[in-house]
Amino acid sequence: MAVPTSSSSATTATPATTRSYVLPMAAMTSLFFLFGAVTNFNGVLMPYLKDVCQLTDFQSSLVPFAFFIAYFLMSLPAGWVIRQLGYQRGIVVGLLVMAAGALLFIPAANSRTFVLFLIGLGVLGAGVTLLQVAANPYVSVLGPARRAASRVSIVGVANNLGGTLSPLIGGLLLFGSAAALQTRLAALSAEQRLTEEAALVKSPYLGLAIFLVLLGGVFWLLRLPEIESIPVDETEEAVPAALAGRRSALDFRHLVLGIGAIFLYVGVEVGLGDFLIRYGEAQNITQLSGFTQTLVRGLNAVTNYGLLLIGQTPLPVNTAGGFTKAIGAILVSSYWFGSMIGRIVGIPLLRRFDDRRMLIGVCAAGTALVLASVLTHGESALWLVVLCGLCNSIMWPVIFPLAIKGLGVFTKQGSSYLIMAIVGGAIIPLLMGWVATNGGGLRVAFILPALCYAYLLYYAVSGYRVR
Repeated sequence: MAVPTSSSSATTATPATTRSYVLPMAAMTSLFFLFGAVTNFNGVLMPYLKDVCQLTDFQSSLVPFAFFIAYFLMSLPAGWVIRQLGYQRGIVVGLLVMAAGALLFIPAANSRTFVLFLIGLGVLGAGVTLLQVAANPYVSVLGPARRAASRVSIVGVANNLGGTLSPLIGGLLLFGSAAALQTRLAALSAEQRLTEEAALVKSPYLGLAIFLVLLGGVFWLLRLPEIESIPVDETEEAVPAALAGRRSALDFRHLVLGIGAIFLYVGVEVGLGDFLIRYGEAQNITQLSGFTQTLVRGLNAVTNYGLLLIGQTPLPVNTAGGFTKAIGAILVSSYWFGSMIGRIVGIPLLRRFDDRRMLIGVCAAGTALVLASVLTHGESALWLVVLCGLCNSIMWPVIFPLAIKGLGVFTKQGSSYLIMAIVGGAIIPLLMGWVATNGGGLRVAFILPALCYAYLLYYAVSGYRVR
């Protein structure tokens, strides 16, 4: 999703001495892997909490809302924290804030209190926001400026990899264990079963909290190069402040439309991923195709091998009984995997072909895929949504530069507005949940992502123009 944008200016990070950035870069790459893993885990957490806390689709959509609203509320305070503490200490604080949010899941699971789950997600989101504000510019200037684009690509792929693996493993731990639990505790009441299911989330988040504290200790001990200042973007000096009477970045029409584009892009990406399992349940699929069964069995075998390596009990996924949440988690992972592959393939393609024309193509494809899914029933409807991951892959790296083009001295201000527009990940899923609960079900709710893609298509065709 949000990956750093590189700067073409020279770095002012350290004296001009030969030094290796391998260890600092490896540490930063681990952070972006963590961003993707924590963010995309919400795709399995949302339907899990819907069952455990007995929620409506609208109430369950508060899961991504609580997480992504932190981007809007914390972006400016996070910048102040980084200025006071510096990048390295800011990263440590961000990791500890995330650990505190993860630990809140334990009392939330013990009491099955949805509000406490939401508070934990909000604290997690605040920690991720602090890390993003520190890590994004740091990666751009960590080393020679001529290699900034390659560093951005590396951490972007790590972000997608984390986002692909977390729903795969999380779905098996939560839904696979829940299925086994229901069989084992069939004699218990529904309330007792829900209490036992709620306890399943404690181990993953306790493990996450321990990992975050240990990683914070590593970053505290690392000797990361100090970044004295983030270099001024070349475009900031290219246009005088008084040009055409502009007094704010919001005076640029293409930026305002670009803020809407980032808002809707993040919203549709998160909304499709987080509602995919519920969308699958609404299809009432009783028999999976041979392709899906083969894919599920293969990924399940790989995931179980990984669970064995960390001492967890393998949990096979049953493919004979139609669609289940565990199978849905594998489709969510496939959705994010498509985004990762699209980003890897898109790196050389964006250098060779016109990026705006490619944006037109993926936006048109996204609109068509979602509309086709709404008009289709069964397993095909799910795979059409999974293919949208490929369409989403190049949107951020194309929309962001188009939106800040020609802003001159207002470039940093415009960039801040675009980062805050990530709050779309909170609002669009919430609207989808409201429509699903009050307006005709999930099939009707999925028209919203189609409308989002349609706006992004408009921006790629016309809205991007600097006037």
